[in-house]
Amino acid sequence: MSKINAGNIAKGMYIMYKEAPHQVMKADFMAPGKGSPIMRVKMKSVKTGATTEFTYKTNESVEVAEVDKKEMQYLYRDGDEIMFMDPKNYDQAGVPVSLVEDQVGFLMPDMKCWVLWFDNLAIGVSLPPHVDMKVVDAPEAVAGNRINAPKRLVKLETGVEVLAPLFIKNGDMITIDTSTGEYISRVVK
Repeated sequence: MSKINAGNIAKGMYIMYKEAPHQVMKADFMAPGKGSPIMRVKMKSVKTGATTEFTYKTNESVEVAEVDKKEMQYLYRDGDEIMFMDPKNYDQAGVPVSLVEDQVGFLMPDMKCWVLWFDNLAIGVSLPPHVDMKVVDAPEAVAGNRINAPKRLVKLETGVEVLAPLFIKNGDMITIDTSTGEYISRVVK
């Protein structure tokens, strides 16, 4: 496994901490008036999901976790697992729903995602940044409610609800940001 200086740790990296892979959630560089500079790192264990904080001296060596990134196709949800298929060799793999967290409602059949692996164990799923989805239930807008670009909850084809502008109607296709769950735009045909 490769090593880096702790001063180069960045959000999103995978590092080894206490012989287990952890994803860096936050990395803050601090240079006190006296003494050597430090990196305050908040990280999440990919095995247990527990978060921890640790302070490194910037010249310390930190082991980088060897994470493989594989493009896979979403197939379906089976209870607490999401089934993905490798389009190159058609191998299927079950990934825990907990790795997708609140993005599970944006998974569409045949969607290409990046699945992260460590020692043949799935540790993360990266969805495309945006997805186009069909609105299946949009309640009628209330007359006169037009101040400050108001929004209302609409239901999408997967059952997830998002806030969308009042002009969105049933049957419209809209673009959603998968990381925040926010409405971006209406898809023009």
